[in-house]
Amino acid sequence: MPEASSKIEDSFFQTPIFQALTIGVPFCIFKLLLGTLCVRVGTEQQSGLLVFSGWAITAWASADLAMNLTRVFFYIAGRRSPVEYCTIAQVGRLFKRPQLFLAIDTFVSFFIICFALWSGWITRLNPIESYLWYGATTLNLISLSMVNIWLELKRGS
Repeated sequence: MPEASSKIEDSFFQTPIFQALTIGVPFCIFKLLLGTLCVRVGTEQQSGLLVFSGWAITAWASADLAMNLTRVFFYIAGRRSPVEYCTIAQVGRLFKRPQLFLAIDTFVSFFIICFALWSGWITRLNPIESYLWYGATTLNLISLSMVNIWLELKRGS
């Protein structure tokens, strides 16, 4: 049994390339689009707080995107990355719990998705932004399904 779990942990699905490109980058796209929507709605409603929040979310998403791409670069170079996948997980390093904080970032990202859907703001995306949303959603959900199938196949062997 320990052999099977070590194979699971050594799989392609655990690499920074897979995790960054199928989880991290899509989450960054959701954050970037939320920032865009906050600025758009804030401008329409003349809400300085919403516009400021939108730019802050955009900066946060941009930092997370840079961190994900940094992880990929270091992995390809065969070196250990000096950064986590996102700013929240980076804070988690200070508490020696980056995985817990990464899970919190995942929760926040899913909350963003739900907020955009249930608030109706998703209808304010222009066609290009909508395709970015669709692509991020598709990539994230398909990869999650692939990992689940792979894990079940490994459990059966």
